[in-house]
Amino acid sequence: MNRFPERLADDRTADTSETRAPAEPARPRTAGPGAADEGPEPGDTSGTRMLPAFAALLAGELVRRAEEDTRVTRQAQADPGTRARRAVLECRRANAVALEAIVRRHGWPAADQVGAEASTAALMILLHTPDLDFQLLCRDLIAQAVADGRCPPAQHAYIADHCAVELGEPQFYGTRVNPVTLRPYALRRPGTVDERRRDVGLCPLDEQMRALRERG
Repeated sequence: MNRFPERLADDRTADTSETRAPAEPARPRTAGPGAADEGPEPGDTSGTRMLPAFAALLAGELVRRAEEDTRVTRQAQADPGTRARRAVLECRRANAVALEAIVRRHGWPAADQVGAEASTAALMILLHTPDLDFQLLCRDLIAQAVADGRCPPAQHAYIADHCAVELGEPQFYGTRVNPVTLRPYALRRPGTVDERRRDVGLCPLDEQMRALRERG
């Protein structure tokens, strides 16, 4: 069974989100070096085919940014304070700008182009992006990439659940966990959640929750 890193199944991160619920999904803003160049429209889920050398550079950048997010978040958890929280916010905002530029020019960085590790890193960056409009846009891009066989289905499960919770709606897969209660946020049709999780390559919900409690 293909399982994503536990960090994506755990919502116990520094509470620095400034996400807001939009009236409707918005297109990503142009940002970052070279973002004004011609590129595919954000709705073009196929992305542009990258040269191997460029794909490797992009993959390295995504992984580096995700690792920096993890580093500053752990520092904030170990030593809470204004400076640490600001560092998390600044890191996530910078990562969001970089990811938006990538999506604008190349579509979603799917596993078939940048590799599984870097695509998962992009998902982590997306989940920590303080812009729900952009997350909703990428949710749809990822759904199409999954349908095309370019991303693992679990990627869509994580971002779909994240957006549902942020919009005040029940989630489908139980990947979003309340950091206070260590229980999943509200579920849609909870009696069949494990069937849906199995369909996207996730372990049973009880197994996920047991692992989180053991780590806690």
